[in-house]
Amino acid sequence: MSAQNHISRITAPAITARKGGDPVVCLTAYDAPTAAILDEHCDLILVGDSVGMVVHGLTTTVGVTLDMMIMHGKAVMRGSQKALVVVDLPFGSYEDSPLTAFKNASRVMMETGCQAIKIESGSYAAETISYLVERGIPVMSHVGLRPQSMNVLGGFRARGRKKEVADEIIENAIAADKAGSFAVVVEGVSEEIAEKVTKAVSIPTIGIGASAGCDGQILVTPDMLGLFDRVPKFVKKYANLKGLVEGAVEDYAKEVKARSFPSDANTYKFTKK
Repeated sequence: MSAQNHISRITAPAITARKGGDPVVCLTAYDAPTAAILDEHCDLILVGDSVGMVVHGLTTTVGVTLDMMIMHGKAVMRGSQKALVVVDLPFGSYEDSPLTAFKNASRVMMETGCQAIKIESGSYAAETISYLVERGIPVMSHVGLRPQSMNVLGGFRARGRKKEVADEIIENAIAADKAGSFAVVVEGVSEEIAEKVTKAVSIPTIGIGASAGCDGQILVTPDMLGLFDRVPKFVKKYANLKGLVEGAVEDYAKEVKARSFPSDANTYKFTKK
């Protein structure tokens, strides 16, 4: 692409500047074709560790590796031009120490070309976030339901039903904000908690199962496209791609068995010169 045709990507500071303004539109992507479709409509594309469950068939995100995230991050970068691309740091790649987090985050950014990383933000995270940001790595945080901690939390369930848990979620979001995060994902909490977090922080809140009161929204793209029968309560299916794919595959199988595919229109013919 020539310099004059270059399209500048949305930056992390530009996302931060949307606080209280136009809602930030976010979706996940794991491959180049999907990223190319989303790029026209999304401000931010997240290469989420949800890839382990929706693409690789894992039962949780815990088994996702750094190499997997880098592979999918590269694909999404190839398919997009405009959106800010954020790549999840997977379980075990950042919790040990800020230095470990920096080594892995810098590798992700160098090898994929992405503009930011995301980490799940427990009470341990503020020091790590600050360490990364000071060294040039934009960080998006994640509070509330944290899928990488599902073994401790007892599964994928809404968080904040008890006051002490709700207070902890708000405190973690404030700490992530003060440490330098440019945005914070708020997942699986009540509308009341989402509103409190949104008011408490100076950065945009990106909701997923956290009400329309957040500064933006994100969904796992295969969920909202209807590729799975069962999805969380907070997901709205905007299409039924599973049904469309099943119908197309059924038609293909019938035509192959009937030898009506490939037809003449799909077959190469040698011509005499």
